[in-house]
Amino acid sequence: MSEKTPLIIPISGRVDSSNAAAVEAELLEKLKGRGDAGVKLDASGLDYISSAGLRVILRVKKLCGDFKITDVKPEVYEIFEMTGFTEMMEIEKAYRVVSVEGCEVIGEGANGKVYRIDGDNVVKTYKNADALSEIQHEREVARLALILGVPTAISYDVVKVGQSYGSVFELLNSSSFAKILAKQPERFDWCVDEYVKMLKKIHGITVPAGKLPSFKEKTLSHIKRTAAILPEGLGDKLLKMVESIPDCDRMIHGDYHTKNIVLAGDEVLVIDMDTLSVGHPIFDLMRMFNAYEGYSENDPEVVLKFQGYDADTARRFWRASLAAYLGTDDEKTVTDVENKVRVLSYADLIDWANRHKSEDVALVNRWKSELIELLDVVDTLGFEICEAKDGENELTLEALTENLQKVLDFVDSRLEAIDCPPKPQMQLDLAVEEIFVNIAHYAYAPEKGNATVRVAVSGDPVTVSITFIDNGVPYDPLKKDDPDVTLSAEERDIGGLGIFMTKKVMDDVTYEYVNGQNILTLKKTI
Repeated sequence: MSEKTPLIIPISGRVDSSNAAAVEAELLEKLKGRGDAGVKLDASGLDYISSAGLRVILRVKKLCGDFKITDVKPEVYEIFEMTGFTEMMEIEKAYRVVSVEGCEVIGEGANGKVYRIDGDNVVKTYKNADALSEIQHEREVARLALILGVPTAISYDVVKVGQSYGSVFELLNSSSFAKILAKQPERFDWCVDEYVKMLKKIHGITVPAGKLPSFKEKTLSHIKRTAAILPEGLGDKLLKMVESIPDCDRMIHGDYHTKNIVLAGDEVLVIDMDTLSVGHPIFDLMRMFNAYEGYSENDPEVVLKFQGYDADTARRFWRASLAAYLGTDDEKTVTDVENKVRVLSYADLIDWANRHKSEDVALVNRWKSELIELLDVVDTLGFEICEAKDGENELTLEALTENLQKVLDFVDSRLEAIDCPPKPQMQLDLAVEEIFVNIAHYAYAPEKGNATVRVAVSGDPVTVSITFIDNGVPYDPLKKDDPDVTLSAEERDIGGLGIFMTKKVMDDVTYEYVNGQNILTLKKTI
């Protein structure tokens, strides 16, 4: 055995005070003569371990240095985790094995495929054999996206699939937009509308600083390599245009195409969240163009194989989606923006081909030729960003006092996503309660009506803005005189303290009446 090959030692059954000494003696005997090899403790047969057994593990770990415990059953892993052993040494949980042989592919992204494994569940498999860190990352960003308003599925289990790992999701009766377009072409317009609505929802979300990586930063390294192989002057122009794309804290998906948008029941969901980033929307449009046209420009069979529908459908879907996203039917406007997107797309595709040592020289040359032609006519990659029409970080519900808890839960979920400290969260909750209760009591009385609560996060330091909108009678609570807090209890009027406290704990409170709506905004720097 090579000294670099880890020594694998099985441990099984129960390890407790009755047999810990014997287990330790057996392990020490097997460790003799191992040289500098590391040690893997195969715990696939371990059913239970007590504190006495844990002490044995510690003593063995100190002797070994390079030490790992593998294939730990979930119930035993909980003991290791609860006692802090997972922080002290490398311990791998045993994962349920799932086969995807013969399963339908319902989604596919840059890093893996999504298979339906039964009527209720799907599994996302990863191309990387050591994908546990990727799975953890995707779980974290998917949870963040869900909290910030993106309808997505959260993995509830991690499984072993072949030589890699997979995340299991519950997706009942789900069908990707790619499959809908292929099987139900009459729903083309519906798919475009829902696809663009979701894209605007994603781009309308402001992500708290530091929560997601910058897509521009990642893409710049690709662009620099492409710029270096372009004719003199054009490389510099390309690089300057990309560097001039505004840095942006908008959420972008990073791999937004029809296999990653699914209809589950009657709800549209986004999947494959591992590429979630922040940046200018042009980066999402770039990846969209690549998926529908870029990769398949020399071979229409590429898009048919990947998306499941023909190149003509892909082209029509891309153009219709871009027009809907831009909010215009003007062909020149759509083409002008498309050309900006194509500049970025071809630069990215050329680098992708070089990194993957593509043998399709004709396609790479075509991308390079088209990029050079575009650089002669495109001078900026900027365009007006289309704002989402529906607030993604907002809640609309009936203005009733019994709905207060729903409002507080909604606001608190957004505050938790940005790790808001307890004190400002308590102050924001106090102010939210006062404003919403005021709307519930007075905005529509004696009738009923809706109120909208919108949460936005921006800036450095981080500032939370909470806006209340209702269509009730015009009323500016800020005009009310502050109570005289120096008066005794007997001398004070009842009421009036709520707005007073709100103004005291907030950094700014503003009111305006616009287009028949009361709009009151709270601001707090945290």
